[in-house]
Amino acid sequence: MAESAAPGGEAGWESLPGRGKVQLRGYVAAVTYPSSRQAPVFSAVLAPSAAPPGGRKRPVERVKLVWLGQRRVPGIGAGGWLRCSGMLFTEGGNRVMYDPSYEILEAEEDNA
Repeated sequence: MAESAAPGGEAGWESLPGRGKVQLRGYVAAVTYPSSRQAPVFSAVLAPSAAPPGGRKRPVERVKLVWLGQRRVPGIGAGGWLRCSGMLFTEGGNRVMYDPSYEILEAEEDNA
């Protein structure tokens, strides 16, 4: 198992494997809701931290979280913080995690 974990069991964003089981903690930068005519697939983009005022100066690693068969996932919205775990894959150069387990965090907890 290619698990890249820092103390506490969470993977460091700078050392994510191309494929393997990981646990991440991050900021929900965006969510995508499917229309009623699309297949039910809810997705969220997880980043290591919120962008500072004025935006980021450099690109950061992001992971797309995908819940198949879901039009929405209760409690997950842009601007929130999550701890999630699951299998990380690389598709088309992008990191993706399908149907991850997750825990909603308070913003102050992430700054620890």
